[in-house]
Amino acid sequence: MVKDKERVYLSLAHMSGNEQKYINDAFEKNWIAPLGPNVDGFEKELATSVGVNAAVAVSSGTAAIHLALKLLDVGPGDKVFCSTLTFVASANPILYQGAEPVFIDSEPETWNMSPHALERALKDAVQEGVLPKAVIVVHLYGQNAKMDEILYLCNKYNIPVIEDAAESLGSTYKGKASGTMGTFGIYSFNGNKIITTSGGGMLVSNDVDAINKARFLATQAKDPAPYYQHSRIGYNYRMSNVLAGIGRAQLEVLEERVRARREIFNFYYQHLSYLPGITFMKELEDTRSNRWLTTLLIEENDAGLSNRSLIELLSEENIEARHVWKPLHMQPIFKGVSYYSHGENENISEELFKKGICLPSGSGMAEVQQQRVIDCILSLFKLKV
Repeated sequence: MVKDKERVYLSLAHMSGNEQKYINDAFEKNWIAPLGPNVDGFEKELATSVGVNAAVAVSSGTAAIHLALKLLDVGPGDKVFCSTLTFVASANPILYQGAEPVFIDSEPETWNMSPHALERALKDAVQEGVLPKAVIVVHLYGQNAKMDEILYLCNKYNIPVIEDAAESLGSTYKGKASGTMGTFGIYSFNGNKIITTSGGGMLVSNDVDAINKARFLATQAKDPAPYYQHSRIGYNYRMSNVLAGIGRAQLEVLEERVRARREIFNFYYQHLSYLPGITFMKELEDTRSNRWLTTLLIEENDAGLSNRSLIELLSEENIEARHVWKPLHMQPIFKGVSYYSHGENENISEELFKKGICLPSGSGMAEVQQQRVIDCILSLFKLKV
């Protein structure tokens, strides 16, 4: 590793400079708790920003998915269909509820849930007489899934959709905000996301009653009594008022962050797309991706190197790059779980994992840092010529 070169990270938090105002307000008013004016404000402001009726701020995107499954009464014996090309947090809450995940392959255009695979899975479910209790569709790396096709299939069987928009806040699909088209949507504010609260998430919906129930469950399910009374199991999932203050300031600059990440993508594309064996993740027609991470595929036979070797060579230059998500149906924890491929002998998610790479894409990257990544990649290709 080149120790004298400053490390280039994959996606660092990018502060606006206004966060301290909200944090100071929380301290001055002594609202150092998982409730308060910043939490209320963040929920209302985000709901307005994405165009939904209600939102509840929670401790993580994972907690938001878990609450969505609870609200849909998912439990032991139930099945939940889920995108396979995603982080494990998309599916772990299914196991929390004692339910069974069924993984759905990607399709090549968006890298997200394949409507073809979903349709086959639903037809099999009808024949078996056990429809899934929910479908969790992930919008990967800021790219929206083919929601028209997915919603058509799910509505046909009256199956609720949970949109895992952890990576796609600020993205739009045919004029609608990513995360607002299903029954529930979830966002993540982890430190590497497009906006952050250090750690946190949000559950959104147009069903105000459902969000109120989620807020109740996320606050240890305390009954409205003059003492601590609990009639059902609850969770300690509420967001801190201090962290919500960070989120409010971050939300103010969301569009700036989207613009910056899209510019970073375009700069990479301009300088690298002509290289042999390199193809970048496309943008679906009539959508806008927030380009949370710039991702590309490397055809080893054409490029003369694999995604793994490129990641390792970048690491030697103190540059952080990563594989795309390893499909969940390939993970040891989900061994033996049902999986539906895009087509016969067409496992798109496995191919994406085999060839995909995520480049440093933080909105706070200096152009000189991005140029360093580009120069490093170009030098590697020149060595292969």
